[in-house]
Amino acid sequence: MEIKWTDKAIGVTAVAGCCGQDAKFDGASKAFKRILIAVIVINGAMFIAEILAGIAAGSQALQADALDFLGDTATYGISLAVIGMPLAVRAKAALFKGISLAIMGLWVFSSTAYHVLVTNTPQAEVMGVVGFIALLANLASVLLLLKYRNGDANVRSVWLCSRNDAIGNIAVMLAASGVWASSSAWPDLIVAGIMAGLFLWSSLQIIRQARAETLQSQPA
Repeated sequence: MEIKWTDKAIGVTAVAGCCGQDAKFDGASKAFKRILIAVIVINGAMFIAEILAGIAAGSQALQADALDFLGDTATYGISLAVIGMPLAVRAKAALFKGISLAIMGLWVFSSTAYHVLVTNTPQAEVMGVVGFIALLANLASVLLLLKYRNGDANVRSVWLCSRNDAIGNIAVMLAASGVWASSSAWPDLIVAGIMAGLFLWSSLQIIRQARAETLQSQPA
């Protein structure tokens, strides 16, 4: 049996399971839905801007970050669609997002390995400016989602992805500094590899929680 209650101060509906299980916010509040829609718009706009800048600057790190924006836009849409559905459905959606994030990480790893063999020095100035703009966009998303970071797997995956984006943007700016100082593509490629590892680590966390919630949703 599930018991639901609402905290009107922040517009959060929490769910408690039987046998004293810890409550996990399931996203079923108008406030969270409005914030999620805003974050989806931010990520969609930044994907378009960053993928064009990444191609123009020849930056693998920028293109990896743009791909992350695209993945987030799609998976946040899934998060929005399954809000209010049974725990089993939300857990399956989170599992799908975790697997997608892992695939993204593997793609970035393989793409970076390829570019190690074909290294063209990217434009550090473009990397730095676009990385800074993307950082501001992601910090806005992180601040909007901050109070929802400990929800169920579906809600938590949104927080983890936004946090990863902000970290990735800082890394892109560091890569731009390294490219400018060394006139080499290696800082860009190293940062892309680190970002891929972060994608894989976050996907593991999401998959673990989603699997646990899938088991929790099954009849005793």
